[in-house]
Amino acid sequence: MIDKKEAKKNYKQTLQPMGVYQIKNLVNGKILIGNSKNLTGKFNSYKFQLNSGTHMNTDLQADYKTYGENNFAFEILDKLEPKDDPAYDFTDDLKVLEELWIEKLQPFGAKGYNKKAG
Repeated sequence: MIDKKEAKKNYKQTLQPMGVYQIKNLVNGKILIGNSKNLTGKFNSYKFQLNSGTHMNTDLQADYKTYGENNFAFEILDKLEPKDDPAYDFTDDLKVLEELWIEKLQPFGAKGYNKKAG
């Protein structure tokens, strides 16, 4: 028989850190804000894309090529804690959290790499 407390504990421990992140250009201060259910995986993916010159955000890619990897910081702004329900979908929670950070930091134009919706 499986212990429910133990099963919940194991579930929470296997989830990757999730939340809102920023990639910050340390030279000009511009930032990109996003969210992910797997922050470690997202950071690794961004680094791979930027280092190989294939990132979809052309402004970020151009600055990365100009200033180099050492002038960019990958930072977690906010984390979501796992719920007890393994079937819970964090997508909406992450989107709302990201929108709050975007509203707060306004990472557009000279301040960032995000694009305004619409």
